[in-house]
Amino acid sequence: MSDLMIRAAAEQDIRAMADLDKICFADPWSEEAFREELTENDRAFYIAAEIDGKLVGYAGLWAIFDEGHITNVAVSPDYRRRGIGRAIVATLIDAAEENGLNSFTLEVRESNLPAQGLYKEFNFKSAGIRKGYYLDNGENAIIMWRNHE
Repeated sequence: MSDLMIRAAAEQDIRAMADLDKICFADPWSEEAFREELTENDRAFYIAAEIDGKLVGYAGLWAIFDEGHITNVAVSPDYRRRGIGRAIVATLIDAAEENGLNSFTLEVRESNLPAQGLYKEFNFKSAGIRKGYYLDNGENAIIMWRNHE
């Protein structure tokens, strides 16, 4: 695998992030939603992962007081199982902790066992269920929390 570069997401990443969302998620965010996140939401922080100049993953969070709400973690299906998701989540958490965030939460599909496994590697623990959370099929979301240790 060529060199993986993880960096802060920028405005030029918006189209690629939206395109990746269409591949990865049943209810993807629009380019406009990403534009708002990257240019107008001063509580949002997004990182991008690229290989040979191609965006292969991204992750983002919203800072709410001293907590980080992880909004999205996406890796292109062609690049999965190579440690990119792990690298993205590690970088996101490290950067957030450096900026004063000390606990993190997220929702993940009940059926998405690979993502749940990844989050457990970072000491996220299940804290409840949001019934019917996902609008595309009514699937439940597992709420996970990671508290600073």
